[in-house]
Amino acid sequence: MCYNTTMNVNSSLDFLNMIKTSSASPRTKTVQASPAPVEPDMSKDMIAVIDTETNWHDEVMSLGVALADAETYTLLGKRYYIFDPECRVGGMFSYVMHKTDAKAITCSRDEAMADVGQFLMDKGISKIFAYNAKFDLGHLPELRGFEWFDIMRIAAYRQYNRFIPETALCCKTGRLKSNYGVEPIMHMLMGDTGYRETHNAVNDACDELKIVELLALPLETYECARL
Repeated sequence: MCYNTTMNVNSSLDFLNMIKTSSASPRTKTVQASPAPVEPDMSKDMIAVIDTETNWHDEVMSLGVALADAETYTLLGKRYYIFDPECRVGGMFSYVMHKTDAKAITCSRDEAMADVGQFLMDKGISKIFAYNAKFDLGHLPELRGFEWFDIMRIAAYRQYNRFIPETALCCKTGRLKSNYGVEPIMHMLMGDTGYRETHNAVNDACDELKIVELLALPLETYECARL
């Protein structure tokens, strides 16, 4: 159950340098640039939690990033991108794309990926977390140079998640047989069945960070969740 693949951050640096030196294509003009979010405290070691939403063509149309203290998992800041023209295609959750208090940066995918990659490196962040991270990493190949960890590989296992009830059906590996998505896991952790996933990328990134915070496990535990 333990995965341990070494990532090479240099590949991300090379990609970002390439983006900076290349000219934008006609379709990648910035549509709208919102004020930058409040900058997090640079004195803290940080991790990032990322979530994406896709359109009807299975293209990323929005990307949310939650920055957190690497020890306490306290939310320190967030960043939100809406990809244009991908967002114009529409998707299952287009109607909640703007239902957030985070300021959206609306731009092309190329610009967004160059910006988020540089943003993370400027903050000294090398570790990216996501729930069902294989999906997000598969849709964000530009960020392969970072270390990726799957929150679900910890939250869905009895040996790591002490909130899983004794009556829950689990596989021999300790993984829940069902109901281990974000919503049911949050219900377990919060003791509140009223929680609903919004399917807004930045809101969901913050909620997935909350799962990490409530599990309250040392960062080293997630080595078994490395992609």
